[in-house]
Amino acid sequence: MEFVIITGMSGAGKTGALHVLEDIGYYCVDNLPSSLLSTLYDLCLKSEDDSMKRVAVVVDVRGNEKFEEMCSQIERFKRRYENVKVLFFDATTDRLVVRYKETRRRHPLSEKLKDGSVLSAVELERELLLPVKRIADYNIDTTYMSNKQLRERIMSMFMEDTSQGITLTFMSFGFKYGIPLEADLIMDVRCLPNPFYIPELKHLTGLDKKVRDYVLESDETTEFLKRLLNMLDFSVPLYLKEGKSELVVGIGCTGGKHRSVTIAMQLNAHFHEKGYKCVIQHRDIDR
Repeated sequence: MEFVIITGMSGAGKTGALHVLEDIGYYCVDNLPSSLLSTLYDLCLKSEDDSMKRVAVVVDVRGNEKFEEMCSQIERFKRRYENVKVLFFDATTDRLVVRYKETRRRHPLSEKLKDGSVLSAVELERELLLPVKRIADYNIDTTYMSNKQLRERIMSMFMEDTSQGITLTFMSFGFKYGIPLEADLIMDVRCLPNPFYIPELKHLTGLDKKVRDYVLESDETTEFLKRLLNMLDFSVPLYLKEGKSELVVGIGCTGGKHRSVTIAMQLNAHFHEKGYKCVIQHRDIDR
């Protein structure tokens, strides 16, 4: 049985992720108290209904009054049972505050604070959830992620059995929009020839063959890719050996449209051919 615990910051995308998992066949439960995790797991395990063999639950501050116990219960549950993965959602504090103001919803911790401010509630929640974030198998930062990108990311990660090996996520991005906080490795490709300065390529992206050909035909790119692939070919099996479930490799150029997209696609193709489960995401390509 697959069992996915979705947790993390309020407003970071947990409910959206749960809906995606429901769409691809998971039995889903929202706002489950952490004290009922083992009960639900045992019921699903004993069930003869095949639809309950892939389970996803949201466990967060809404249904848990004693937050320290919630964190320790999730940790104990993860150690006790097989095929349990923790998916943690996060975003910058500023972005979370904006989302709450846009929706005019109350933060679930606001009433526990004297000033009742969203900012104070977000900061408190971040502090309370730090122990859970440390044990998470997957950390997804949705600060710059659209609903469409979130859906694509979740579907790519969980359309197949998440218990098998490691998922490699190659994320292109633009440094001018900030480094992706969930990245385990950051590769800076701003040293490679830039199609931005070629008039006929400026308004295209790395998804276009003309741009890819321009970036890849240079000797600098050839040598850069050779060394980068050698390093990743060596290190990815080590991450797998250490039990890491997802390795997020961020590939950044200035704007996240040309060089980073091209290199991310090359890495994705290389490791897909080697039999790894790969996810590719172009964070800033539409900016």
